[in-house]
Amino acid sequence: MEAAHGTSHFLRDGVVMLGFALGFVLLFRRLGLGATLGYLVAGVVIGPQVLGLIGDAESMIGFAELGIVLLLFIVGLELAPARLWAMKREILGLGLVQVALCGIALTAAIGLATNFSWAAAVALGMPLALSSTAQVLPMLQSAGRLKTPFGERAFSILLFQDLSIIAMITVVAALSRNPADAGGPPGWQLALMTLAAIAGLIIAGRFLVRPLFRLIGGLGEREMFIVAALFTIAACAGTMELLGLSTALGAFLAGVMLADTPYRHELETDVEPFRSILLGLFFLAVGMMLDLQAIADRPVFVAVAAIGLIAIKASVIGGIGMIIGMGWRNALALGLLLSQGGEFGFVMFAQAQAGLLISPEAASLFGAVVTLSMASTPFLMMLTAPLRRAAQSTEQREEPSDDGAGALVIGYGRFGQTVAQMLMLSDIKVTLIDIDTEMIDVAGTFGSKVYFGDGTRIDLLRQAGAADAEALLFCLDGAQLDAGVLGAVREAFPRPKIFVRAFDRRTLIDLRDAPHDFAVREVMESAVTMARAALEMLGENLQDIDAAEQEYRRNDDERLDAQRAAGDYGAAREMVISHQTELAARARLRIPGRPTNRTGAGR
Repeated sequence: MEAAHGTSHFLRDGVVMLGFALGFVLLFRRLGLGATLGYLVAGVVIGPQVLGLIGDAESMIGFAELGIVLLLFIVGLELAPARLWAMKREILGLGLVQVALCGIALTAAIGLATNFSWAAAVALGMPLALSSTAQVLPMLQSAGRLKTPFGERAFSILLFQDLSIIAMITVVAALSRNPADAGGPPGWQLALMTLAAIAGLIIAGRFLVRPLFRLIGGLGEREMFIVAALFTIAACAGTMELLGLSTALGAFLAGVMLADTPYRHELETDVEPFRSILLGLFFLAVGMMLDLQAIADRPVFVAVAAIGLIAIKASVIGGIGMIIGMGWRNALALGLLLSQGGEFGFVMFAQAQAGLLISPEAASLFGAVVTLSMASTPFLMMLTAPLRRAAQSTEQREEPSDDGAGALVIGYGRFGQTVAQMLMLSDIKVTLIDIDTEMIDVAGTFGSKVYFGDGTRIDLLRQAGAADAEALLFCLDGAQLDAGVLGAVREAFPRPKIFVRAFDRRTLIDLRDAPHDFAVREVMESAVTMARAALEMLGENLQDIDAAEQEYRRNDDERLDAQRAAGDYGAAREMVISHQTELAARARLRIPGRPTNRTGAGR
């Protein structure tokens, strides 16, 4: 009975949260304010401070933090180890300078403007230097700027911020006034544990995770692929949490481990829906946890602190950007983008409260400051949209991105290999997709990078870059395509040309109403080539061979048009070329009768 009551309670809460989230997100999207603010406001409305429909926000935020974990996993998939290594200077240089300078500036501001102790100011100022990964990265992704120089700088700062949580936890533990914290590991030991955990995850990814995905891919079970992906993320994040480290960092490493494997696009496609839902629940929980009473008691302090937080971080980060050579528009845009407080601030405030460095009231007050700063980000982005557009156009002129594929070749068998290699020889960038793991492994031995996945899925094509491609070439075996699939592809991606390999004339007839730019029967041209070779070896001259080919193609096209118009495979039977129609065909071509005995020479 209790289980039934618990299930009913869980379903009721789920209906309330999803219903309010849906309503507010649609409203705020309509107003151009973004989904994040919609989730935050929905959380405030259903939380204990307003309607009180959902009360246990703290337990829900622990579950919803999986959204941040999945977000970092997807970001890791975007960054192969070689690319990450190329960004090491920005991660360790730009990220370190940002965290250090913002932390010092905010600590000084809190210490000078309040009556908090300097230990409390440090415990509050350091977390406020962190920005919202969960808010900034989706903005960069939706704007298509994650892989640009601007996006890489922003990501480098966010990644170092996640790494810096380890150092911040160590500092808070060292400043702690709680005797129970004295038994914690020293900072140097925590650093060694971090390096050991990272090395262990990389080794496990190389020798355990990749073979696992290869095995599952060979079985063709998509559900098991999703289970394996979620298991890998949870295992890496759980390992880090067990060591007291950042779960997001563990998920990011899991993504990096799999970034240069053929399964990248399939993984990204499968995980993305979970990420979107859980990230929305995270912001919903943040809104529910907002202490409106703390704001009501000291509204001026919260508002001034939030404005001061945004101003200090925007100034410091913008100044750093200009020092490293960014234009003032780009530097200011970067500063405003990262000016809010971050979700890990709530975690650090809880650590400081447990260490008796700040009171629960102070933790609630600064939690409200972080939430208010996060809520202000969509408005800042709206107000600075012209500035950011100018900065983006300048950035693209300075360093254009070449990440988009010129063509996607779906199906890398014998047919697809020929198509792809001819495109590559013409300097067209090609992305290859196939679902046959054995073929993928064989292609890898010849230096070709083929991604695993079902290329007829719209979500996977989108992850592979179909929206920006110039051509989609479906080189699939058999009759795997139908008019419905091609119709969905055209609707989702109106820009690229669509090329189709058809199994036979029946397939061409079935696709008569399907949107495509070119279709060819898979054995048509090779059969014509063999017929030409046979005619030449049997002594026909090239003029007669060309005439025979032209007549065959003309007759075949007319018959195919008639079959398409009738929608009947059996239409235009009288046009089938056979022994009985040979004399009529020769009469039209004016080809003289062949002698009975042929030497094959002299014609």
